[in-house]
Amino acid sequence: MIRLVIADDHPVVRAGIRALFDMEPGLIVVADVSTAADAIAAVERENPDLVLMDLQFGSGATGVEATRRIRSLDAPPYVLVLTNYDTDGDILGAVEAGASGYLLKDAPPHELVAAVRAAASGESALAPVIAGRLTERRNAPQISLSRREIEVLGLVAAGNSNARIATMLFLSETTVKSHLVHIFSKLDVSSRTAAVSAARKLGIIR
Repeated sequence: MIRLVIADDHPVVRAGIRALFDMEPGLIVVADVSTAADAIAAVERENPDLVLMDLQFGSGATGVEATRRIRSLDAPPYVLVLTNYDTDGDILGAVEAGASGYLLKDAPPHELVAAVRAAASGESALAPVIAGRLTERRNAPQISLSRREIEVLGLVAAGNSNARIATMLFLSETTVKSHLVHIFSKLDVSSRTAAVSAARKLGIIR
């Protein structure tokens, strides 16, 4: 029996996923929660085999942060991300945090069930579009930003100054400027606005 925790801030989504799994033999939902913090608590309480994790919650910690915390526990469950977001930053963040799989919410039910079974058995479960995106990154290193560069650029896109980004990421302002220089070079642009625009067109940030 595969014991599951569902973490998503939309009640309708949680109810729909629970209803789907209730019809599947060998799957049981032991908790469904609406925040990242509750997901961590449910894992510690229920000792599930797998967590189905959204990336964005209404407030508080993100799914990436929760995934990192969960995967750092003793004998942690696997984590399968189920989200609407397919940017490089989201994908890399989840994979680096320890997620075993990554699916988009428009995946058909049979694909979701198959991914849950695969992830719970320790296999990688990536949606075709996600696998394709990772392949593109490997095949196009000239436009491949590092995880930190994506993080910096995402904060630039949110309207933060270099000084503010430095504070948020515990970096020096000089280091932030250095990251931006590398970003501009890789994207072949000369301004923050152009870098954000180019990265959005390439699907690197939202």
